[in-house]
Amino acid sequence: MNISRAWDWKQETDPFWLKPSEESYYFANRWKEMNFKNLLDFGCGLGRHSIFFAKQGFHVWAFDLSEDGVNTLTGWAKKENLSINTHICDMLKLPYPDQYFDGIFAYHVISHTDTKGMEAILSEIHRVLKPNGEIFLSLCSKETWSYKEAGYPKIDDNTIVKTEEGPEQGVPHFYVTFDDIIQLFGEFEIRHIRHVDDCYYAGEKHNSKHYFILAKSR
Repeated sequence: MNISRAWDWKQETDPFWLKPSEESYYFANRWKEMNFKNLLDFGCGLGRHSIFFAKQGFHVWAFDLSEDGVNTLTGWAKKENLSINTHICDMLKLPYPDQYFDGIFAYHVISHTDTKGMEAILSEIHRVLKPNGEIFLSLCSKETWSYKEAGYPKIDDNTIVKTEEGPEQGVPHFYVTFDDIIQLFGEFEIRHIRHVDDCYYAGEKHNSKHYFILAKSR
């Protein structure tokens, strides 16, 4: 089907989405050491990683399909006196030149599509990354309850659509196995894969598993 869909950020109130992830601190240091300059916050949401990387001295571009998300980031950057290049666009077709970015950070976003969409998105990422540039991203694991047991409607073998009310209602979620990752990332050199189980959050048990992937453009 080749689809993607934005979160409804007006319904999201958890302050989690305003604080940089633990992984962003590692990659800020890694990419400084590698002398990376141009970074893309891929599916920026409200802009927590865009703000963080800009404060670390990187030249930051950011996009999201959500107009509310991008507008929040634009206002936030203005308050912080930071220069961040923002776009409202779909991750299926990026508005950037070929071989433009040293690094791309895609945290809990690239999964919001179906199988055909994932193939198109990875092709676009490969197009806009410089040779030897790096992409860090997370993908939903098929070991997660929401894929295995929740009973959400499936639109293909890898993709479910969440139906409960909230910011993710109607949003597709693409899930993978390790073997799926190897197949999908044929255009990249995979540097590292972690399988992470977020089993407890905010006083409650969770069953949320993700793959965290670092890959290099060939």
